Amino acid sequence: MEALRRLAALHDEASETARLANLLGRSSQLALALVLMSGIALLSSDAWNGRNLSWTVFMIAAAGTVALAYRRAMVEPFDREALKSFSRDLEVILVLAGFCWGAGAFLCLPAAAGAAAAALFGAGAIAVVALVLRELRPVLRFLAPAAAMASFACILRPLAAGSGGAVLILSGAAAVAAALALGTRWSARALTPADLAELRRA
Repeated sequence: MEALRRLAALHDEASETARLANLLGRSSQLALALVLMSGIALLSSDAWNGRNLSWTVFMIAAAGTVALAYRRAMVEPFDREALKSFSRDLEVILVLAGFCWGAGAFLCLPAAAGAAAAALFGAGAIAVVALVLRELRPVLRFLAPAAAMASFACILRPLAAGSGGAVLILSGAAAVAAALALGTRWSARALTPADLAELRRA
């Protein structure tokens, strides 16, 4: 029975290593997505000014930090401890990237932006990050500050979107998180053999 428990533990380690390696691979796509989303947002801005420039610097720094973490981790792309360290670093980077993106609602979006534009900027960006990473925990690190700051901008800046825009952003972010959580749970059940699950409880 001990050998079977060890087999189950090895299965868990291999699964975690594969998951983290996939996350590492997707992080390069995340850096590109942040740059592209920033460019699209800048094109929708009504004028080029110091605020836009500041936000551009923030987003380039966020994307560059993701790319740097990816490059460092690629030195040992299948080492479990290196991958776990990368995952922790990425979560911190995503919190900062979320704040940087959310700041764009203050610095980049035109004051006349309506509820649809605000929702696209806030919840739409979160959906893109979720589609790229496909991992609940790191996505939540980006989601929380991005949704909070974008919704605050609707009311405090204020944007033309007003409270309706804030509600749309928060609702969209919640829907993305719920869909990703359900998808992650379903995938885990599909990929975990029932006999190994029983061995873990033994």
